[in-house]
Amino acid sequence: MRNKVVIITGASSGIGKALVYEFAKFGSKIVMAARNLAELQQMEKELNDKGIEVLAVQTDVTREDDCKHLIEQTVQKFGKIDILINNAGISMRALFDELDVDVIRRVMDVNFWGTVYCSRYAIPYLLHSKGSLVGIISVAGFVGLPGRTGYAASKFAVRGFLNTLRVENLKKGLHVLVAAPGFTASNIRKTALVADGNQQGESPREESKMMSAEECAAIIVKGIRKRKREIIMTLVEGKISVFLSKWWPSLLDKLAYNHMAKEPDSPFK
Repeated sequence: MRNKVVIITGASSGIGKALVYEFAKFGSKIVMAARNLAELQQMEKELNDKGIEVLAVQTDVTREDDCKHLIEQTVQKFGKIDILINNAGISMRALFDELDVDVIRRVMDVNFWGTVYCSRYAIPYLLHSKGSLVGIISVAGFVGLPGRTGYAASKFAVRGFLNTLRVENLKKGLHVLVAAPGFTASNIRKTALVADGNQQGESPREESKMMSAEECAAIIVKGIRKRKREIIMTLVEGKISVFLSKWWPSLLDKLAYNHMAKEPDSPFK
């Protein structure tokens, strides 16, 4: 990973921020993209002081021009791209029949279209370097989670998009990794959208009992180094759920319903 040029979207918090510091351990050249420029600049100064080459680029991945600018700035500074990690994401929590449909549109704009835009402008450089194209999805990209229709739809879409790109570029040396964390301690639940489009503010889950963002980042970087095609993290919420989705889907439906019903203020009984 030394001197590899890595772009990370959603880099100002959660898994994205943890990925920045994980790659820094290996001496990678890191491009950090997020809307929160102040946080990126603080991270940039800290890492520069440690001798790590980094670039902060304020980016709203829902804007195609921002994604194009991100790629252009990366190539202008470093001359190449070795790894693109599409990590920027937003969640939602509401029953579909109570939901303002614009919430799903907003979730898809960030999670799906943000991945499409960044990948489209980066892929010529990734093909040249025979690099890695990475999407951070979720177990919700394999299993429909009640109360998360827009989120699950966006993650299923990203998985289908990246799996297809892998096949299209099978003979061109492109590595495509789809990484699916389970529930990970981050701010994604605090910023999740509720039925009317506002942020819920408080996480409905016990963050202290979840995998840390740092653990998640270490697994992802290891997967990139080994050029894996898919990573499903956590045993019960991850690997077992995906297994049941293929072999006993009706049981998984009941388990998923009961699991989500345990959340505080859950609409499920």
